[in-house]
Amino acid sequence: MTTPELKARKRAEYAYFLSYRTRWSDNDQYSHMNNSIYYHLFDSIVNAYLIEHCGLAPPDSPLIGLVVSSFCQFFAPLAFPQVLDLGLRVTKLGKSSVTYEVGVFEEGKDTPAAVGGYTHVFVDNKSRKSASIGDEARTGLEKLVNPGLAKL
Repeated sequence: MTTPELKARKRAEYAYFLSYRTRWSDNDQYSHMNNSIYYHLFDSIVNAYLIEHCGLAPPDSPLIGLVVSSFCQFFAPLAFPQVLDLGLRVTKLGKSSVTYEVGVFEEGKDTPAAVGGYTHVFVDNKSRKSASIGDEARTGLEKLVNPGLAKL
């Protein structure tokens, strides 16, 4: 995905949303939200969705997702005390992996201030060997797949 394509995303292209109120401690010395906070946000919305809609029950789930790659593109600065809307979608859904995309929107805005995400490979919780995504998780994840994007 190229930077112009990500920057052109709109709120309507995301299926699930989570609100986040920034904190004073989210800012860096330049009075912008620290880059590492974006990855906390990605992790929060993905895992909230997995718990609420895919049957994930950490740490007892038989399958867990391990992050194997991640990315983030920044388009506008964010800082405390803004309220953010995080949008989630799935861009690729394979047999044992899923790629998530998160749009980070300033409350009330239709274009993202940042777009990022990561790829999970699902593994057995004990052996850490690759495993197929379970039926409940697959059903939940399919609800996030944009019909215009190719499935694996």
